[in-house]
Amino acid sequence: MTGPSSSSTSRSSLQAALAAVVAAVALFAWSAPAFAAWDLQQLMDSLAHNKSGRATFVETKRIAMLDRPIESSGELLYTAPDRLEKRTLKPKPESMIVQGSELVVDRGGRSFRVQLDAQPQLAAFIDSIRGTLAGDRKALERSYRLSLEGTQQNWVLQLVPVENRMRGVIKQIRVAGVQDQVKSVEISQADGDSSLMTIEKSNAPP
Repeated sequence: MTGPSSSSTSRSSLQAALAAVVAAVALFAWSAPAFAAWDLQQLMDSLAHNKSGRATFVETKRIAMLDRPIESSGELLYTAPDRLEKRTLKPKPESMIVQGSELVVDRGGRSFRVQLDAQPQLAAFIDSIRGTLAGDRKALERSYRLSLEGTQQNWVLQLVPVENRMRGVIKQIRVAGVQDQVKSVEISQADGDSSLMTIEKSNAPP
């Protein structure tokens, strides 16, 4: 079932896509090789090595209009070349799949599809995710300003949108890790809402 074109659907779609970038950055960092030096290009080079991954996550969302944060948990999966999946198991089952030029969200027994070709802003966001998946620094820098802080033992990759309309939704994304393992991903939205996802690698095959 295709959902109507509305601000709420677009917001849900973009929030689902945010989950995809979390999966993209996290799953690609796990099996990265050891680095002789630690800089942005070394990190980008490492992201291109992995072709699939699986993880468990716990996500805490802080929404200005709510008194308490919302916590959810589930699985993240990636399969090359362009499939990303977020399976939320608690508190309620929900799934988000990005594949090819289509985003599919299943929630509360209902499903809606978004064709990325008809949503240029969302398509640009997904393209930047795929730039991360490919370790393509040039593609990623078309949508984000990148900066890497810290050392190999304690690093933070910051992604800040460069396009005005995207900055109206996302303030920044901060990915924190130790050596070749991502520990957390924090998304700060322009409206003041935020989410923090902690991630644990799963040894099960994707």
